[in-house]
Amino acid sequence: MKYDLTSLSERDPHRFKVNYRVRTIAVVLTAVLGLAHFTARSAPAQQFHTIYSFTGGNDGGNPLAGVTVAASGVLYGTTISGGAGSHGTVYSLKNRGSGWTLDPLYGFSGPNDGAYPYAGVTIGPSGALYGTTLNGGGSNGEGTVFKLQPSANFCRTVLCGWNETFLYEFQTDNNGANPLAGNVIFDQAGNLYGTASKGGNELGGEGTVYQINASGSVNVLYNFCCAERGNDGYYPWAGVTFDAAGNLYGTTFYGGGQGCYNGEGCGTVFELTPSAGGRWTETILYRFTGGNDGANPQGTLIRDSSGNLYGTTDGQSISNPGTVFMLSHSNGWVFTSIYNFSSCSPNSGVTMDAAGNLYGVCSHGGAFTKGYVFELTNSDGTWSLTDLYDFTGGGDGYDPLGSVAFDSSGNLFGTASSGGNQGCEFGCGTVWEITGLRGRP
Repeated sequence: MKYDLTSLSERDPHRFKVNYRVRTIAVVLTAVLGLAHFTARSAPAQQFHTIYSFTGGNDGGNPLAGVTVAASGVLYGTTISGGAGSHGTVYSLKNRGSGWTLDPLYGFSGPNDGAYPYAGVTIGPSGALYGTTLNGGGSNGEGTVFKLQPSANFCRTVLCGWNETFLYEFQTDNNGANPLAGNVIFDQAGNLYGTASKGGNELGGEGTVYQINASGSVNVLYNFCCAERGNDGYYPWAGVTFDAAGNLYGTTFYGGGQGCYNGEGCGTVFELTPSAGGRWTETILYRFTGGNDGANPQGTLIRDSSGNLYGTTDGQSISNPGTVFMLSHSNGWVFTSIYNFSSCSPNSGVTMDAAGNLYGVCSHGGAFTKGYVFELTNSDGTWSLTDLYDFTGGGDGYDPLGSVAFDSSGNLFGTASSGGNQGCEFGCGTVWEITGLRGRP
């Protein structure tokens, strides 16, 4: 059985919940949520703007990922539905002075060219866009890694599509399958890195970290196994992050051997270190317990200038919601839960500004229980949360699932997976901007 929009896993559905309401991949809510509780603090005069509402047509619909901001200020992103081929899109948004204009760069037809881009896109060394699709590609349809670039021919129309090139088509029993929310990244040599949520060469493989080198060869750096291995993590939902020494850091949604799912584990934070012969060694930096530390991380980690790691957990249940955590690197790795939410799933990670403030979204909670945008600030080791905006579920959208990003002027951008234009069953989603924030990227 392959992944699709209504079946994320072959596991028991009670262990892995799917949000059928928006026909996207997310942890379903099983109760009505109350208002979020947070530290009250006066906020600057920021303003929220909905800069685009998807229609579900050629422009796409239901963005699960956030946007990537180019140095020029152009926004690039993906949708998991709609498009010319009805299997999702890659788009650009440009501010033309009087407003924002969307250009659909590519519409996936599926299965052969890929289908359902869950993650966002990365701007590569050559200026091309790189990303992954959850499904499609080849006979198995287990997902792809793709490259998009403008046509070499002169374009005589207002809207000109980009050309797709396959870098890899996943095969379940080989180099992994079904990449989820993690954007791909590059090293200084131009090699590409990412994660696949399933597959691998080992029996019962539950995900991989892979490399595609500059010549196009695919190398599996690490195979995650399964609950039977014990303390190893498995099911990497998010992407990986480099440090200055070339080590990779990431998270797994399951595994670790503690707490959740009959002792199989609530997820891990891991480090991969290169060693002789091209092999990489895994070290588990932290195993979540499902208590105050949280459970089930599914956002990509970020690093600050001191080498500390920051991330989020989705939470094991509504009664035990998500967290923002830090792993500080001093005489070993020390875990700190820097904020525990009362009603929130901050499942897309956090973004840091130059002052060290953290920004993210909650897919539910807030004044209207439709999600909100938050800021966390640190004062002498105490982190305080400010609610920057509460989604209403109307034209502004709701259920924000993707990460947030700054432009060079300090404006914050993100997406909402539902709401906005009602051309889709639950709304096709939006792209939004918050201006006037205190921090700068």
